[in-house]
Amino acid sequence: MKVNIPESDQKRVVIIGGGFAGINLARKLAKSNYQVVLVDKNNYHQFQPLFYQVAMAGLEPSSIAFPLRKIFQKHKNIYIRITKVLEADLPNKCLKTTLGIMNFDYLVIAVGADTNFFGNENMAKYCIPMKSVGEALYLRNAIFNDYEIALSTDNFEERQGFIDVVIVGGGPTGVEVAGALAEMRQYILPKDYPELDNKEVDIYLVQSGNRLLKGMSTEAADKALIYLEKLGVKIILNNRVTNVDENFAYLKDGTTIRSRKVIWAAGITGNIIKGLPEDCIVRGNRLKVNEFNQVECYDNVFAIGDIAYMEEEAAFPKGHPQVAQVAIQQGKHLADNLKKMSKGKPLKPFKYNDLGAMATIGRHLAVVDLPRFKTQGSFAWLVWLFVHLFSLIGMRNKVIVFINWVWNYFTYDQSLRLIIKVKERNGKKV
Repeated sequence: MKVNIPESDQKRVVIIGGGFAGINLARKLAKSNYQVVLVDKNNYHQFQPLFYQVAMAGLEPSSIAFPLRKIFQKHKNIYIRITKVLEADLPNKCLKTTLGIMNFDYLVIAVGADTNFFGNENMAKYCIPMKSVGEALYLRNAIFNDYEIALSTDNFEERQGFIDVVIVGGGPTGVEVAGALAEMRQYILPKDYPELDNKEVDIYLVQSGNRLLKGMSTEAADKALIYLEKLGVKIILNNRVTNVDENFAYLKDGTTIRSRKVIWAAGITGNIIKGLPEDCIVRGNRLKVNEFNQVECYDNVFAIGDIAYMEEEAAFPKGHPQVAQVAIQQGKHLADNLKKMSKGKPLKPFKYNDLGAMATIGRHLAVVDLPRFKTQGSFAWLVWLFVHLFSLIGMRNKVIVFINWVWNYFTYDQSLRLIIKVKERNGKKV
């Protein structure tokens, strides 16, 4: 059975993935001579940099998600299909999906990456990742549900398991989660849970290297360490979590930390689709592409964003960083090249323009590395707010997030701490 898509004289570009890469590619092809089919298992785009604020009850999921159909509702050459891709049949130019067979003239793989547990089954079972809105909500539920249980737990050691948190990975996500948890402990717990002694709550940030924020400057790393320690976060460097179970995290040096919540922010791996040639898959489950984002040995199959591995000899000999800016720039660049291709013009090689990196630690606390200057503290925090606010899709989302941030700034409080449980009905989760 074929997926029902109108036949057209236009060449069909099928884009798998509605993340930063896929969305920016589709947007730039919206008024082109191509028929564009955007495929995703979800019917919305997720703004990943703010997942942690959903998990910490700072924002609602609807504030950082935007319906795919609403983005493209005015463009007649864009078709949305919500389905899961099961396999790619590249020789026959088609995809096998849960809806049926989908043909393509050009295929763009923009499926992004998922959490990498490095083959440890216990970590995959017990650690809490944060690569989707659903996982962020799961973490939010776990935090507040355990606080509720802790209120009725008399035994000190057992109570620590419910209220202490271990964060694995000292990159931007780990640093931001640690800062948000520390502020929650300082401002929210005394209001919502006065029966709990917030001084009992321990937040551990475990980093295998000798510094935080590996991809950022030394100044940013040093300041982030200072800010987190002032907030009371326990930083553990040059160590790593080797195993976990339902109640404990086990470190390489033999240390054991009692916690039912181990948040995993220590690595990602590409979402490889069945049927792709194995000799094109390289380190990190990424697809090796040339300077035009073409998957090796194919002139009609492209990969962009986190899943793409492209070497730039001087600047990025080990591939580009798996960050939003790379995905956005590759999506826009590929759209320009596809337009050139339709006109028989030569393609332009991709060159990544590094716009910098940033991370927020808490109120008035952030670190920002930009190409021409570096800054930390209050000004960096304002820069972080501005960049993330205007990167959101949709005016409604921008306004709601802005209002939430302003309200939280003046009140030190948010009324979003809901435990939303999933129920089953007729064997299905609802």
